[in-house]
Amino acid sequence: MDLPQHGYRASAKPRARAGPHTGDPLLFADTSSAAPPMNNQGYYTPGYSIGGAPVGGPADAGVNNLFADPIASAAMMYGSSLANQGKEIVNKEISRYVSVNKLKYFFAVDSKYVMKKLLLLVFPYTHQDWEVRYHRDTPLTPRHDVNAPDLYIPSMAFITYILLAGMALGIQKRFSPEVLGLCASTALVWVVIEVLVMLLCLYILSLHSDLSIFDLFAYSGYKYVGMIFTVLGGLLFGSDGYFVALTWSSCALMFFIVRSLKMKILSSLSHDSMGAGATAKPRLRLYITVATAAFQPLIIYWLTSHLVR
Repeated sequence: MDLPQHGYRASAKPRARAGPHTGDPLLFADTSSAAPPMNNQGYYTPGYSIGGAPVGGPADAGVNNLFADPIASAAMMYGSSLANQGKEIVNKEISRYVSVNKLKYFFAVDSKYVMKKLLLLVFPYTHQDWEVRYHRDTPLTPRHDVNAPDLYIPSMAFITYILLAGMALGIQKRFSPEVLGLCASTALVWVVIEVLVMLLCLYILSLHSDLSIFDLFAYSGYKYVGMIFTVLGGLLFGSDGYFVALTWSSCALMFFIVRSLKMKILSSLSHDSMGAGATAKPRLRLYITVATAAFQPLIIYWLTSHLVR
């Protein structure tokens, strides 16, 4: 008797899975689809290189071998010693002509000193004490004594003068790099000439003073402040303003130079109090001081008159 068909089929026997291939082993492993190893936080583990070479491979080994090479190490040490010797020689040669520690003294300023010094240069008539203060035979730094000369204000004033000269030339449609370079070199050369002439006069007349070459550059460089004031007066108020500013800055600078150099030059009379010609040397000191002060307005006019029209 046949059974009715209900649409069900007898389940087939499960197939046996094929075992791993046990034939000849592969010559090269297929790693083209293999992903780099990742840690449990989902980031690639360090040491994996995208190019396929792990970090610390042959390239790094070559670098390590280079530094491990005794010849390379000796060459590096020799080059380092040569560089240090060259630095010492340069510093020694510079120290022969310029004392770095002494030069640092002239730049030991702060904002309070700069403001007081600028006011003193513009209006010196009410200042009473012009003597430079000392501490154990050493002059106080400019930040502690407004009467001490510095090189910071002359340096910054020189740069400001060059920028102001460029602006004045640009307003007059006469600006060019050559003209601006000529203004800068002329202003610098005049200061150098002034310092050399003063040193020569002191040497020829055998006058002793406490002035160093840095002191002379500082006092001679203060004229740049008056030059800036003069050029600004000419640019803002025309020729009338220029001559008014020139007169004011010249008188203020002359008064400042005479009172400052008086404490430096005329205060050293004790060195020349003995010997022939001792009575004439104070008069020579006074002449040098007055001549230096009287020379300032001429230089200011010479260096600023072509900038104002």
